[in-house]
Amino acid sequence: MSALDSINSETNQRMQKAIDSLKKELSRVRAGRATPALLDGITVEYYGSYVPVNQIANISVPDPRMIVVQPWEKNMIPAIEKAVRVSDLGLNPQNDGNLIRLPIPPLSEERRRELFKNCKKIAEDSKVGIRNIRRDSNEKLKKAEKDKELTQDEVKKGLDEIQKLTDKFIKTVDDLLVNKEKEIMEV
Repeated sequence: MSALDSINSETNQRMQKAIDSLKKELSRVRAGRATPALLDGITVEYYGSYVPVNQIANISVPDPRMIVVQPWEKNMIPAIEKAVRVSDLGLNPQNDGNLIRLPIPPLSEERRRELFKNCKKIAEDSKVGIRNIRRDSNEKLKKAEKDKELTQDEVKKGLDEIQKLTDKFIKTVDDLLVNKEKEIMEV
């Protein structure tokens, strides 16, 4: 594998990781619909260490406005309930002794706008990350030229390919944001 191929491959992988991270972040933003991903960021103390809720309980979505958390051990119910209450999700857990129901309240117009504004910030941070990856890769290409590993033509070709990758991944970020906007803004 040439230095050019190596740099392009690494750039592609790093940009894909940025997109994967963005998808994960956006999935955590509550859009008025119940989804198990809403609980991904919540951890509970379990025998001395903190673990994600999905590792100590079954999480199901019986209808679009309800998440049901059924712990494998009943003694974990108060800890899970407390973790949900103190999270920034704004959910009010209902405990019946066997499981926890999390009703998802409808979002106000103002709250929808706030959520979308937050999503725009997350997307912009991803774009900045992708541009930083482009800058790093361009510097690697120029260094490889300086070290006589690549010719001037190869570097020019590499810079063009990295710019195409950047454009492709920036478009992906924009597409993900548009989809999230539809999800948040639809009533």
